[in-house]
Amino acid sequence: MISDKAHIDPSAKIGEGVTIHPFAFIDKDVVIGDGCVIMPFASVIRGTRLGKNCRVCQGAVVGADPQDFRWKGGFTYCHIGDNVIIREYVIVNRGINPDTEGTRIGDNSFLMAGSHIGHDSVLKGKDVIGNNVSVAGDVEIGECAILSTGVVVHENSRIGDWVLLKGGCRITGNVPPYCIMAHNPASYFGVNAWLLRSKGAMSQERVEDIAQCYRHIYQTGTSVFNALQRIEADVDPSPERDRIVEFVRGNKLRIVATPKDIE
Repeated sequence: MISDKAHIDPSAKIGEGVTIHPFAFIDKDVVIGDGCVIMPFASVIRGTRLGKNCRVCQGAVVGADPQDFRWKGGFTYCHIGDNVIIREYVIVNRGINPDTEGTRIGDNSFLMAGSHIGHDSVLKGKDVIGNNVSVAGDVEIGECAILSTGVVVHENSRIGDWVLLKGGCRITGNVPPYCIMAHNPASYFGVNAWLLRSKGAMSQERVEDIAQCYRHIYQTGTSVFNALQRIEADVDPSPERDRIVEFVRGNKLRIVATPKDIE
């Protein structure tokens, strides 16, 4: 069902089985995949590509102009994967560079009401972005991450897979995989063990190995460099151990909630 009261630019490409409610705005050079639902007063702006079976709720703006002075008005992109739910008054900015893929929201992600995703940020998929979360530009969020209500993530931060950021947490930097971070300034609050076990992602033994890795990093008082040496010596090799080590090394040992004088 496509309402005749919606504004749909003739250049927009609309898939099969799409529902567009009255007073929705579909800009030029937009692609909307099969089975999508665009609710009243939602806007899908030029350069946006929606995958299949997405839902864009009232007042949301997908592909909004970047909020960055470096953007000079060029044609840029916003890619939304399949089965993504974008709730009321969410804003997703597209990229600032026409030569890149721009902002990307991975499959099966859920963006709750009032959240904001900045330009060129990447959500890898199966992520939950809570109410009124603010994600700045050039942020990367791994798979299966949860950002609770009111979380703020600053520009160029990186969030690993299966991370849980508790409500109101402010992140300036890099959060390694499987962690829980809480408070402001952010503090290490343990391993996201309940979610890892409840979703069947891994066994108790593997969860305990992850916890051992983070005891070395956050609870021994040593430097991050020395903690990685201890992890490789004490913890049996596994995909999870290697992912933690690669994340920390790949970010030049700069991770949140470690004292600056022992990095």
